[in-house]
Amino acid sequence: MKKSFAALAGALCLSLPIAAQEKVDLNIVNRIKTEAFGQNSKVMDTAFYLTDVYGPRLTGSNGAKNAGDWAVKKLTEWGLIDAKEETWGPFGRGWNSTRFVALMKEPGFMPLIGFARPWSPGTQGEVSGQAMMAVINSADDFAKFKGKLRGKIVLTAATHPSEMITKPLAHRLTDEELAEAAGMPDPSCGNPPVLPFGFGPGPVIPQGCPAGRGGGGRGGNPRQFRNELNKFLTDEGVLVALTPGNGTDGGDVFGQSAGSQNPDEALPPPSVVITNEHYNRIARLIEKGIPVTLAFDIQASFTEPENSFNITAEIPGTNPDAGLVMLGGHFDSWTGGTGATDNGAGSAVAMEAVRVLKALNLRMTRTVRIGLWTGEEQGLMGSRAYVKEHFADPADMKLKPEHAKLSGYFNLDNGSGKIRGVYMQDNDAVRPIFEAWLAPFKDLGATTLTLRNTGSTDHMSYDAVGLPGFQFIQDPLEYSTRTHHSNMDLYDHLEAGDLEQAAAIEAWFVYETATRAEMLPRKALPKARPNRERGAN
Repeated sequence: MKKSFAALAGALCLSLPIAAQEKVDLNIVNRIKTEAFGQNSKVMDTAFYLTDVYGPRLTGSNGAKNAGDWAVKKLTEWGLIDAKEETWGPFGRGWNSTRFVALMKEPGFMPLIGFARPWSPGTQGEVSGQAMMAVINSADDFAKFKGKLRGKIVLTAATHPSEMITKPLAHRLTDEELAEAAGMPDPSCGNPPVLPFGFGPGPVIPQGCPAGRGGGGRGGNPRQFRNELNKFLTDEGVLVALTPGNGTDGGDVFGQSAGSQNPDEALPPPSVVITNEHYNRIARLIEKGIPVTLAFDIQASFTEPENSFNITAEIPGTNPDAGLVMLGGHFDSWTGGTGATDNGAGSAVAMEAVRVLKALNLRMTRTVRIGLWTGEEQGLMGSRAYVKEHFADPADMKLKPEHAKLSGYFNLDNGSGKIRGVYMQDNDAVRPIFEAWLAPFKDLGATTLTLRNTGSTDHMSYDAVGLPGFQFIQDPLEYSTRTHHSNMDLYDHLEAGDLEQAAAIEAWFVYETATRAEMLPRKALPKARPNRERGAN
């Protein structure tokens, strides 16, 4: 395949006009593909170190710091300059899970699949106790269980009946779904955001008018209710608090930690998420009046509150006054697996993209800067802090000098799936540019541009201050159905061919942005939004 493409590129004019005023150098495309694919690729080796060796990478944990040190060393080895861990903060206390044993003892033995929920303490050795249902959806429910929970292992949420899986867990976007996504959003929807993932099988791009994630979950204000619930359960002497998983492999259904990195908030009791099927079995036994005894041995350690860091490094441009282009994704992860698809994949692809550009020694006018963010799982904290420091604070929109110098930022954070196109983030002026840039990758499945927005990942920090920030459309694969925030978010669920394709496309987009005569078009600057920043999780 490489030889035939090289021959074709050699036979064609090296500068091919594909869209008005945009020219594509097929020789560069071929060189990028050759370096990014097959034996030359390093993306899976990078992913191995980020996941199998150093994962998970919860912000503030030892794993995140060790992985960050390794990434800085590797970027330096590849020849990037000024590779560093750029501190931001304050973040809060760190948390490390160092032991997790969970099992049913009665009415019969069964190992339990699950993990300790972040920022919850250990059990100080093995604890064993009777399981009890205590579904608590608001503070109004506390009175029903007051004085009844001491020494119990408590199931605090309703069961989630498991449904028969009649469709493949892995999904690739069809031509019909991509065509629907490329269409103009229904104006009656108010152009609602397209979620980057959903809970349950189905396409990653919702059709019609998506309802969004909702605004409160249990109790309306998740953080306030979590703190109230934690205090109640601790005061009542609960041994361990259980919540059910989501999907087939135990992802955290509520999508938040049990406790907080904020040292001013009280610790919860030891808290565990277990896979849905195991949770439901326990609940059914309790419902039938059959005693259930569970045992847990959990060890967790906390570190003193401190700042966190982002990882940055550069390939200098040939013109120091020409500005820069950025690429990246979030470096931190959840704790069930090793953070492979969320988001070791995006971090490995970004690192591979800059490795490819540096290995080819391509001359680029603008500086290329990689940014790998921590604190994404707690509300885009790392990228927001970086944008605030370097470009502008969305609270007051007072622009800093670098704001005028950034041409664009490209993000990858929807799992291991190959790139199928780009969310243009309501910036229609980039359409002819991106059409030209995608054209050489049409045979690899990258075809679609959509005006629809996608949220909940780090390009939004750039978009919030009027900078061109883009997330790539990806095949969902098993992201929402199996791996996201679950025990199965592991290296085995990374698709090598997909990541190689993504690295090639990201490197190409960055190269084109870095060599284009003009900056990428921008939308109008947003108005200042005081008190927009989110606090600790």
